[in-house]
Amino acid sequence: MRIVGIGASAGGLASFEDFFRNTPCDTGMAFLVVQHLDPTQKALLPELLQRYTEMPVHEAQQNMPIRADSIYVIPPNRELRVLDETLKLEQPEESRGMRLPINVLFSSLASAHSERAIAVVLSGMGSDGTLGLQAIKATGGLTVVESPDTAQFDAMPKSAIAADCADIVAPADELPDRILAYVRRVPEPGKGPHPADQRGLRSLTQLDPIIRVLQKHTRHDFSLYKPSTLHRRIERRMAIHGIADLADYSHFLADNKQEVQLLFRELLIGVTQFFRDPETWDYLIETGLPELITAQPPDQTLRAWVVGCSTGEEAYSLAMAFTEVLDRIEPRRTQNLQIFASDISPEAIAQARQGQYPLSIQDTVSEDRLTRFFTRHSNYYQISPSIRDKVLFAPHDVILDPPFTKLDMITCRNLLIYFDASLQRRILPLFHYSLRPNGLLMLGSSETIGRLNHLFAPLKPKMRLYRCKPFNSFRHYNFLLKSFPPMSTFDKEHSVRSNQDLPQEATNNLQSAADHVLLQVYAPAAVVLNAEADIVYISGRTGKYLEPAAGKANWNIHAMAREGLREHLYNALQQASDQAEPLELSGVVVQTGSGTQAVDVTIQALREPDALKGMTMVVFRDAPTPPPSRRRKSASAAESDYAAETQRYQKEIESLRKQAKQTREELQASNEELQSTNEELQSANEELTTSKEEMQSMNEELQTINTELQTKLDDLALAQSDMQNVLNSIEIAVLFLDQDLNVRRYTERTAAIVNLRESDIGRPIGDLTTSLRYPDLREDARQTLDTLAVSEKQITTNDDRWFSVRIIPYRRVDNMIDGVVITLVDITETKNLESSLRKQPQA
Repeated sequence: MRIVGIGASAGGLASFEDFFRNTPCDTGMAFLVVQHLDPTQKALLPELLQRYTEMPVHEAQQNMPIRADSIYVIPPNRELRVLDETLKLEQPEESRGMRLPINVLFSSLASAHSERAIAVVLSGMGSDGTLGLQAIKATGGLTVVESPDTAQFDAMPKSAIAADCADIVAPADELPDRILAYVRRVPEPGKGPHPADQRGLRSLTQLDPIIRVLQKHTRHDFSLYKPSTLHRRIERRMAIHGIADLADYSHFLADNKQEVQLLFRELLIGVTQFFRDPETWDYLIETGLPELITAQPPDQTLRAWVVGCSTGEEAYSLAMAFTEVLDRIEPRRTQNLQIFASDISPEAIAQARQGQYPLSIQDTVSEDRLTRFFTRHSNYYQISPSIRDKVLFAPHDVILDPPFTKLDMITCRNLLIYFDASLQRRILPLFHYSLRPNGLLMLGSSETIGRLNHLFAPLKPKMRLYRCKPFNSFRHYNFLLKSFPPMSTFDKEHSVRSNQDLPQEATNNLQSAADHVLLQVYAPAAVVLNAEADIVYISGRTGKYLEPAAGKANWNIHAMAREGLREHLYNALQQASDQAEPLELSGVVVQTGSGTQAVDVTIQALREPDALKGMTMVVFRDAPTPPPSRRRKSASAAESDYAAETQRYQKEIESLRKQAKQTREELQASNEELQSTNEELQSANEELTTSKEEMQSMNEELQTINTELQTKLDDLALAQSDMQNVLNSIEIAVLFLDQDLNVRRYTERTAAIVNLRESDIGRPIGDLTTSLRYPDLREDARQTLDTLAVSEKQITTNDDRWFSVRIIPYRRVDNMIDGVVITLVDITETKNLESSLRKQPQA
């Protein structure tokens, strides 16, 4: 049964409706729905989803079995996981606002169902779901994303698409049909025959065009992989694009470089985790590594190679295990460890170099190791520098590239299972060649050494840990030569363009034709070499001096030179490249098909014209051979000639040895300089990456603060408008003064009593004219500010009106005095009524 995980934020109800309205109720799949919910409110999503589908909708419960053609909805304030085909609910560890429940569900689906898992991201804010989709994609599952154009909130879909982890992107109402089409074409692993087998694709013959396209664009050769793996992965890409015919997909691939890269990543099954197969790691930590460490001198660096390291978990696990073992057996010992971790995926190597892993690794890494070897951040764990410095990551293809050598340990976990048997038999002797005697080889739980018991000895039954046995034989090294990279089945050499391929326009007229004949017949034989000593142009008849080597076509002059000429050419080419004048070799004896021939050789390094710059011309001329003497040489003369010839060869051999030694030392120095430079660049890159991440984090914080401030400004502006409307609606004159008794704010009615304009904001109250007959207004305001006592007086105006003037302290919300408030209430009518009542005679 396939399980479909669906994630959306609180605004994804419309997308849920479009999705389930178009989903049949008999798909045979189960659907797990996760939405960002308020943890304090009762969830109504099950009732809402039931309106759009005939499938039963349940709120998920602890240990609830998962049934086909059913929908399960996450309850509030819980995280939903899948274990086999059972639901697991847990209390979230993160605080509200930091939870990523969609990632949690998708990651558990990837672990529990791998290739059978299907993940769908619908409308939502943020980036929740992206890491989970990456986990699903890494295990071979299907990742589906709603098109941002149709999503109500497009942040989550855009995040998934930007991370390049979406197999299908379509509107929500089209996603069910796309998923069902994929399921019908790619059945569950182990259930029924694969469509490739049904059509008779049991050999690699029909896949050759696809494999050649991959090799052309990626350099890597997949012809030695298991056909079943290739078929399944190619079928999956065909199903995603809705292509039924393999030939059509081959044409589609040839015209689409992006699809080439997607298929390349599809074929790299990057399934790994920290301390995979715990029993094997426990034995390695308790027995294997201690024996390996104690057998080495303290000043010797232990060297290990992690083949197919993927995103680095295996390499870092080995570094952590080594550190734990060294601290336990000899805490004061300063043993160095150097781990070479290689993979053919540039993306995996880049991720491994960062050393950042999701919070879900806490399920496989103990709390002690998390505390000691990792630094926890908001949404990921960062490997500590002490472990990171022990690992050197590099792109490397074990099929094509030379291996690392003089190793104490090799780990190759679950890589050989994807190679065919012949390639496995060729790689294992290569590992034996790379390991030192008694070195360790650790394979995956489904891998064995086969019949190579003479090379490796198992350390413990049922565990894929082996010790390298010393074994030297002619048969072994003969087989090893065949196993040495490159092991590709495709030819890597490119044929050199012959003279027949040259344009024929050059011989279309009499002059050029005559020049062509003269050069070919009467000019000396010569060849032009590139920087690698490969022949790029031939003039004249060179068959007397050069002949093709047996085997694959090889146009290198060292391989084609006849006996007697090869040794002289090797030294002369190096010497001629360092001087401007031509180098002359006289009387070189060459073994030709008809005997011996003395040859004069001229070697000239070409520096102009620009088309020949950096190349070398070698010219051959026959030298006159001295007539043979009629007398037979005496025995002593023959011995003298033999001794002279032997001495000459010994000098040449000694010269070659010195040159080889010098070259070896130069290469070693260059290698050390390059490695040092690489480490420095790596350190600088990591520092720049850290700085970039810190700046990005700071930028995000500033954006958040800016958003919050903008919200507060909007709220403040609204509150100010509300207050202004309230003050104007009560029709009471109110005047606000600050601590210096300067005007801070006033209502419109105040301007009719005190001569105020907008430009008077900030002016002292004493500088303003007023119709009030209140000369002590400023002094009373100052006294109220000093004593906090309320002042209230009845004051007349110049037009015989009466106002009740009340002066009170201005208190802020934090109970600080920040000025005074003056209210002026018109009591003229009250005064008039009071006056009239006083004038009436008493009854």
